[in-house]
Parts: sequence; structure tokens; C-alpha cells
Amino acid sequence: MWDYQIWKLIAIALIFFMQAGFAMCEAGFTRAKNTGNITMKNLMDFCLGTITFILIGGPILCAENAIAGGLFGDIGQVYKGMFGEGASWAGWTDFIFNLVFCATTATIVSGAMAERTNFKAYCIYSMIISAIVYPVEAYWNWGAGNNGWLQQLAINWGLMNGTAQGFIDLSGSCSIHMVGGLTALIGAWMVGPRIGKYVKDENGKIIKINAIQGHNVLMGALGVFILWFGWYGFNPAACTSWDGYEGMGQVFMTTTIAASLSTVTVMMITWIRNGKPDVSMTLNGSLAGLVAVTAGCSRVDIIGSISIGIVAGFILTFGVEFFDKVCHIDDPVGACSVHFLNGVWGTFACGLFSTNTGLFYGHGFAQLGIQTIGILAVCAWTAAWAFLIFGVMKLIKRHDGVTPFLRATPEEEIRGLDLTEHGLVTAYAGFQMAPQSFDYGDAVLQVTGDVPASEAIKVETIPQVDVIKPGDKIITKIEIICKERMFEALKNELMSIGITGMTVSHVMGCGIQKGAPEYYRGIKIEPTLLPKIQVDIVVANIPASKVIESARKVLYTGHIGDGKIFVYNCLDVVKVRTGETGPDALLDVE
Repeated sequence: MWDYQIWKLIAIALIFFMQAGFAMCEAGFTRAKNTGNITMKNLMDFCLGTITFILIGGPILCAENAIAGGLFGDIGQVYKGMFGEGASWAGWTDFIFNLVFCATTATIVSGAMAERTNFKAYCIYSMIISAIVYPVEAYWNWGAGNNGWLQQLAINWGLMNGTAQGFIDLSGSCSIHMVGGLTALIGAWMVGPRIGKYVKDENGKIIKINAIQGHNVLMGALGVFILWFGWYGFNPAACTSWDGYEGMGQVFMTTTIAASLSTVTVMMITWIRNGKPDVSMTLNGSLAGLVAVTAGCSRVDIIGSISIGIVAGFILTFGVEFFDKVCHIDDPVGACSVHFLNGVWGTFACGLFSTNTGLFYGHGFAQLGIQTIGILAVCAWTAAWAFLIFGVMKLIKRHDGVTPFLRATPEEEIRGLDLTEHGLVTAYAGFQMAPQSFDYGDAVLQVTGDVPASEAIKVETIPQVDVIKPGDKIITKIEIICKERMFEALKNELMSIGITGMTVSHVMGCGIQKGAPEYYRGIKIEPTLLPKIQVDIVVANIPASKVIESARKVLYTGHIGDGKIFVYNCLDVVKVRTGETGPDALLDVE
């Protein structure tokens, strides 16, 4: 008894550490401007989930006395066991064990909806998942005393003769990963894609899909390794109640094999299809294999775990493309394919590869039928709640009267949720991050303020000291300083008026802007160097005024700091290769 409880406490620590893995994985696979926001979400879904799980979710899940035919447990019974005279450290251990599993379910959702979800909305739906959605469906499968209706199916059908057992989901492919993944899928669809992810024509048809790369692959990889490490507590600890310590070696083995085979499968598929192995997809492949084997980790053998892992790799690779290219659902971290699709596959695979009751081991279709019923029932329960929660949040509007409560406003999203929701200028103070040029399309125009163009984008003329002779054709150098996110739009605009050559530099700059001080832990943040783009252009045949007006038109949003334009008179231009001078040296055509 004592050694079992101690092992369970160690496993709880390992599973809790997976929160760090989720946070690092999600942050690494998204953009730097949202790192702090993702960190907060992964922190708060556990902390807020703890409160709601203690008050509501835990009692529903942990009660031994079933109510309503095994739909949920007797809440009052658990309250007495937790806070009354019957409270014990063993009961507390079981309670916190279920809590960390619940937290895993809730945190899956944040990755798929990252970079454009309102923080308040996230906190609310995360609490609802921990309070109601997860505890009820988990009781069907894991209710104390195996009183949940899914566990009772085989008994009620008279199948406990070796052809079937209760619903097999030993560590949560269904109850945790499929539930979190399906909620994430519905949430990502209802919140909509990130600005700039999909480019549409005038008829609203998607004509281009932009790849928005994560800002730190190493961070994402470290998150995956932490998750894999935590899985060695996630799977074996849950299985001790089924098979005792004797089954733990098998669980470690099947967990490792399935994850490894899935990883290699994804690497090979992307290598063959793209000519090079895809790093981020391969990392997702590891998680896909872990999710898929979680349901049957102590019920399958080596051959079964190999098969489950290989299929998981295929599902992951083509699932990511299906959601992105066919469904046009923007999932920045691949959570829908990793957790939902492979959660379904892993749960279904128990009916095929269970050595005791599986179809491929000569035991017929009974177990497969029970697994299918469980998948459909849990999906129906989860989807109903997800559509209800996110649907209500879409009906409620933000302060601008247009943006749904579920979503960040266009300005918040483009500027980054770190700054707009948390007042965090950057999650990497002291580090210069590599900029990412990106065309936001018409969405940039939605980010507007009320500052006049003359103040938002200043034009300063710097005359040449030397006198230009009368009759000379004036050669003008124009230097434009702007925000990184505006570069693609600026470049396209300049090329449209005939500019064929420009020099682009990444520079650092700062300025004290009025009206928008930021604070960190109550202390006002001093102006700091921020990354900017400097575009240098030299023109003679194109009027400088046309370049200036075009630049101001595309850069202007009405906020202080939209940019500055410097205009210089040039004495001459010399093309090194030909020796041509003056306007002729600026021509690109021989």
C-alpha cells in the first residue's frame, strides 16, 4: 500500500511536469510575440482547473456511488471523504492523481487556438472543461469502483467470458486526448484562422495558404522531450490499478516503441514527399505515437505497439494537411491531429490489438464494438459542450461591438497578445529575435487609430550640402523606417509603382511614445530597442513624391510610431560594373 502510494505521488509529479512540456511545445511552434500569453494559459488552465476540479469536477469523477445508471458519481460522498472525518492521505493522493490528468485535457486546447484567442475566454472554457466536460465522460470509463456505464457494458451484455472486457482506455487516449483534441478542433474552427493564414480572392475563395513558422524549434523540441518523459508517469501509473507493478515494464516498452515508430514514420514520409525531413512534423510524430498507445499500453504486445505507432505516423502527417488544406482549420501546433485523430485511433486499436480480447488475436468483434460505442458516446458529449461553450462566446461581442468575445481583436492579434493582453513588450528581453516578414493583407487596414498621418508617419527632407547644378536631373534617396509586420505590404506597394530595387536592413530603434506606458510587476518599463525594418530606395525617373505617398498610404494605421521617411538629394550614382552614372545607372535593363 505504501509503496504504491509513493509511486503514485512520483507519477503525479511527472504528469504535472508535462504542463511545462505543453507550454514549451506550444510556444516554440508559434510566434515570439505570443510566448507570454501561451505561458499564462498553460499556467492558468492548471490553477483555475484545480479550483473547479476540487469544487465540482473531482467529486463527480471520484465518487464510488454511481448515480443515474453510471452517468456520474455521488458528489456529497467525495466531499465527506475530502474534508470530513473520513479524509485520508490515500484519498488525497487519488484525488490529485485525477486532477493532473484533468489538467492535461484542458491544456491541449490552447495550442490549436493559439495566437488569436481572447485570454478571458480561454480562462472560462478551461474551467468548464475541468468542472464538467472531462469529469463526466471520465467517470463513464474510470469511475471509482468501475461503476461507469462504459465499464459495465461487457458485464451487462454478458461478454466477460474472454471475448471482451469493459471499455479499454487505460491511460486516456479517449478520455483525455481525444476529448482535448476534439474540443481543440471545434474551438479552432469556431474562433477562425489567424490573420494572414489564408489568402482569399475577391469572391472569398481561398487561393493561398501561408506557412506561419514557429519562432523556436529548439524550445518546441524540448517541450516534446519533456512530454515524452512525463508519459513514463502518465501511462505506467494509470496501469498499476489494472495490472499492478508487473505490468509496468510492458507499459514502458510499448510506450517507447509506439512513439519511436511513429516518429520514424513521420520523418520518412516528409523526407520522401518534401525531399527533406520536416523537423516540426517529426516532433509531432513522437506525440502522435504516445497518444495512440496510451489507451492500450498494458494490453498490447510489441507487434501491436509497432503497428499502432506506424499507423499513428501516417494519421498525423496526412491529418495535419487535411485540416489545413482541405478543412482550412488553422491549428498552429497540430493538436487536432496529434490528440483527436490519434486519440480515436488508439482507442479503436485496442479492439484490434488487445492480446486478451482483440480481433487480431482471435477474440472476435465484441471488444471492437465496445470501443466504437465508447468513442461515439464521448465524442457526442464533448462536441455538444464545445459547440455550446464556443457558440455562446461567439455571440457575445467585445468592446468594439464586432469582434466575438472568443477572439482577440485584429489589433491585438497583429501586435501580439503578449503586449496587448499582458503588457509584456517581449518575452525575450535582452535577446534580438529574427524578424518574420509576413503579408497580413487587408487585415492591416483594420488596425487603425486616430493620429493624423503627419504625426504617425513623419517625412523629413535632408538637403545635400553641395549645390546641385541647374538642369541636372535630381536623384533622390528615400529611407523608410517601419514596423516589421508592415514590410511585405510596403514592398508590394512599392513594386506596384515601378520600384524594382531596394535595400532592406533589420535595424533596432526606440522612441518614447506618449499615452501608452507599459509596466512589469508594477514598475514602469523604460523605452527599449525594438526591431524595425529600414528600406532604402534611390529614384530618378519615378517622382519621389509618388514613392512617399505610396509608402504613407500602406504604412498608415493611425498610431504613433507607424514609421518615418527620410528624403535625401543625391549628387550622383555610379554602376560599378559598367561605369554608368546618373539616372542611367539606376536602370535594371541593359
